[in-house]
Amino acid sequence: MLKVLVSCANGAGTSLLMKLTVEKVLKQLGIPVYNIHHCSISEGKSAATSYDLVFCPLNFLSMFDHATKAGKVVIGLRNVMSEAECKEKVIQAGLVEKYAKK
Repeated sequence: MLKVLVSCANGAGTSLLMKLTVEKVLKQLGIPVYNIHHCSISEGKSAATSYDLVFCPLNFLSMFDHATKAGKVVIGLRNVMSEAECKEKVIQAGLVEKYAKK
């Protein structure tokens, strides 16, 4: 089961909407989730390495380079409410093959 972090500028509106999108997509793809936490970028940067999977708006992606170097999967989304984009990026990251329930 994955621990998922969703992070945006202030950790209020956008991250909550992104959390709902991510939750829906991971469920559709059969990827088991232990917990999804949404927060601000400042909290997200410091906590990212404690999670298996991190989502953020595309323009904040470079702020999570340390998590990527630590082996975490970090996905940047252009449209945080787009289920299609989220699904495409989760599939591209190989998460379905690695984690989906068979």
